[in-house]
Amino acid sequence: MVQRCAWVNQDPRYIAYHDHEWGVPEYDSRALFEKLCLDGQQAGLSWFTILCKIPAYRDAFAGFKPAQLVRFTSDDVERLMQNPGIVRNRRKIESIITNARAYQAMQEAGLDFSQWLWAFVGGAPVTNRWPDASAVPVTTPESDTMAKALKQRGFAFVGSTSCYAFMQATGMVNDHLLSCHCHPDHVSS
Repeated sequence: MVQRCAWVNQDPRYIAYHDHEWGVPEYDSRALFEKLCLDGQQAGLSWFTILCKIPAYRDAFAGFKPAQLVRFTSDDVERLMQNPGIVRNRRKIESIITNARAYQAMQEAGLDFSQWLWAFVGGAPVTNRWPDASAVPVTTPESDTMAKALKQRGFAFVGSTSCYAFMQATGMVNDHLLSCHCHPDHVSS
């Protein structure tokens, strides 16, 4: 039987996410932007809830293309508040538009979003060796620093817990448990 991290349920979508996405290093700026926004949507909810809604989020939010999102207006927010496929929380909806504006401002300032984010972990994935789920932190000094820096740049729904979840999901931090088949100790080169 394949060993996975304890948080994975038996839904095939969750298994696929765990086995093929979570903890896999992501360097594409637009993909990182999308994931940062989605992790903000998770606040107060389970990741599985958001995972099931990703197709609807992509449809509702222009494929998470910041150049299109910055043109969203209050009318778009009202339209999105009626969309049953996403979490209909006004502040969360507005945060994606706010984040697109912050992302665009970084681009205009000549900052590469991916490089900027990866600098919080020294530019390379950090592989942890957690024996069980109770040992995995929900925040770290790095996620604290990332959250503070993102907020200073104008991003929203980027608290330290969301940032650590983002770091785990995008492979900046590999928090697969030692017993998990996805931990680097078990993955053949």
